[in-house]
Amino acid sequence: MDYRKMDNIGVNTSLLGFGCMRFPTLENGKINEPEAEKMLDTAFAGGVNYYDTAYVYHDGASEAFTGRVLNKYDRKSYMVATKLPCWEVKTLADASRLFEEQLKRLDKDYIDFYLLHSLGKDSWKKMVDLGVIEFCEKLKAEGRIRHFGFSFHDDYPVFEEIVSFRTWDFCQIQLNYMDTEEQAGMKGYLLAEKLGIPVIVMEPVKGSSLANLPDDISRVFRNLRPDATAASWALRWVGSLPNAKVILSGMTTMEHVTDNLKTFTYFKPLNKEEKKAVEEVTKSLQSRVNNGCTSCRYCMPCPFGVDIPGNFHIWNGYGIYQNVGAVKWEWGTEMADASKAKNCTECGVCEDACPQRLHIRDDLKKVQSGLDALCAK
Repeated sequence: MDYRKMDNIGVNTSLLGFGCMRFPTLENGKINEPEAEKMLDTAFAGGVNYYDTAYVYHDGASEAFTGRVLNKYDRKSYMVATKLPCWEVKTLADASRLFEEQLKRLDKDYIDFYLLHSLGKDSWKKMVDLGVIEFCEKLKAEGRIRHFGFSFHDDYPVFEEIVSFRTWDFCQIQLNYMDTEEQAGMKGYLLAEKLGIPVIVMEPVKGSSLANLPDDISRVFRNLRPDATAASWALRWVGSLPNAKVILSGMTTMEHVTDNLKTFTYFKPLNKEEKKAVEEVTKSLQSRVNNGCTSCRYCMPCPFGVDIPGNFHIWNGYGIYQNVGAVKWEWGTEMADASKAKNCTECGVCEDACPQRLHIRDDLKKVQSGLDALCAK
């Protein structure tokens, strides 16, 4: 297993981190504990020492299960990370109550890496205003958490504000070879590197989209490394960044565990030829977008409530990856009905504002009909 040192806090972490949000489940939705425990044991035996869970994972069951399995091992042989659910925090007392509950669930005396979960502009302001930052600093001073950081889901300017606010022990961002300009993106990675803040990377395979590439595109990878999985290419791209200290993988099967251990044992960064292959795959995937929406949001707000960039994000994602399961979840569950394309009245305000000169009204019709048909299958 490859290990990397977080110089600012003197900690050596396994480059592969076990993301405890996608354990195998039974028909009733509960964690398949015997199988998941075997996976955790295999990862531990392979040298993984970083385990990432959260208050909400598996409907609140992940922390207790992960903590119980890890109790089999010497407490100094692994690090556990979990996250304060900022959306549940209305008062400082809530933060304290939730932390105590998490310690109890994990059955631990301290938490190695404690994060403010999924920070964005509004939740960050709330954490500052409520004094949650100072509360977590106090927990660290008391030894109840060892290292304090945050995970992030918003745009780069918000990331810049948060990461520059204080001297963080680490930060966690979404990054993969297709998302270099999404959220914090590569600019955020480079800023953290400049500030001396270690980066933990989530979504390195973009929710499995980069592990299941269209056959004609994945051929580029197979021609160079016939035995390597598409997922391993995505993981190695992130691992080639020196300030990526932990790369989280939410593993669901034993095959995921064994393939990831293969990738991170005697880890090899991408060479020049392999980097060119990734660039070729990236360009091929990007060419499959249905329209050229850049999510600049000049078209927003829509007078009738349509989330225009959100609709196009799902539509373009399907065009690129053909990931039916992901689209059904995003369109059928995550996208509010009031925000869908069908609410467009064709007023044309959005098209007047669009710097890309997209045919937004026509494209919204295609979004609604196409994704509705897909979800009906």
